[in-house]
Amino acid sequence: MALDFVGIRSIAAIPLMGESPKGGWSTEIKPDDSVHTLIAVHTDAGITGLGSVFTNGGLVEAALKVLQPLYAGENALEPERVSEKLHQNTFWMGRGGTLTHTISGIDIALWDVLGKALDQPVGRLLGGTYRKRAKPYCSLLMDEPEPLAETIAVYREQGFRAFKIGWGPFGRRGDSKLDEAIVRAAREAVGEDSQLFVDAGASDAYWPNGLRWAINTALMLADYEVGWFEEALRPDALDDFCELRRQSPVPVAGGEVLTRRQSFTPWLTRRALDIVQPDATKVGGISEQRRIAWLADEFGVRYVGHGWNTALGVAADLQLAAALPHVDLVEFIGGSAYVDGLLTTPFALDAEGYIEIPSGPGLGVSLDPSKVSRYSPNASALILS
Repeated sequence: MALDFVGIRSIAAIPLMGESPKGGWSTEIKPDDSVHTLIAVHTDAGITGLGSVFTNGGLVEAALKVLQPLYAGENALEPERVSEKLHQNTFWMGRGGTLTHTISGIDIALWDVLGKALDQPVGRLLGGTYRKRAKPYCSLLMDEPEPLAETIAVYREQGFRAFKIGWGPFGRRGDSKLDEAIVRAAREAVGEDSQLFVDAGASDAYWPNGLRWAINTALMLADYEVGWFEEALRPDALDDFCELRRQSPVPVAGGEVLTRRQSFTPWLTRRALDIVQPDATKVGGISEQRRIAWLADEFGVRYVGHGWNTALGVAADLQLAAALPHVDLVEFIGGSAYVDGLLTTPFALDAEGYIEIPSGPGLGVSLDPSKVSRYSPNASALILS
């Protein structure tokens, strides 16, 4: 007899710290900072679902206390309904902030529960399987030209055939010649047969450049066959993004700082982006990400997910890549312990630089508690006591 109700028994936060990778921010992340948090949804059927949140662990723990009366005893087999219930009843506390980010992780975990209960991968439950593998683009921080080229060479040797370089000194020193030298070095290092994307990182604090810089830089990037120009302007500069897209010979990408589908509507209706990049670990989870991706498709805007922060974020993006018709890329941060060092079976590249989309139940991946314990004092919360 099929399950029709699986109650949520408890939800735990597992903050990650000790090997937090740099973000390129002006106030840089330290290894011991908590900026990524795992979520474990425990149910009365003994099924545990796993999710990920791009937020400080202490904030996630506080949010779970606020949300607990709303999710306690709920049906874990209904992720979209339960997540929307959490959104609808907490928006007045600050839609888009810690609560929204935390709901994102809960939603991912509920989809994992549903897949495990039905013995199906999340991608199939989202409507179908368009592909069995996706190409990860290795996301690396920019550096001076020579060390950047050396770093890229390491990951190219590992088998990556798509790369994104971002943040670092790019656009931050008022030196257009340095910016071009960085991009030139990257293009030479990745080779003509690999894709290259550039992320200015203008969501950084006190970003110094405006529209004119972005237009001039886009013209330069076109000379190096850059696939897209990401976060070229401050994240709320909607009018400037519209003008940049009008003038740029390179596709314009953005949206990682936006949360919930409502925030994306003006960016799509105003034709501000060629590529939209919501992050499942803060936008509202898989439920919200899917709605944004399909809405973008209606406007002819390409969707590429931004769930690079942990192995579970990557797993969520891979399942979405399976379930959407025009998605062939997923972001994959290079050299992060929270991506490479948490799973019982780590992600692996095939000979063509692709990752097989997990076909097992739920997200299709399993955390190794002993590995997680290296980076979290609360790893035991993965297992219901």
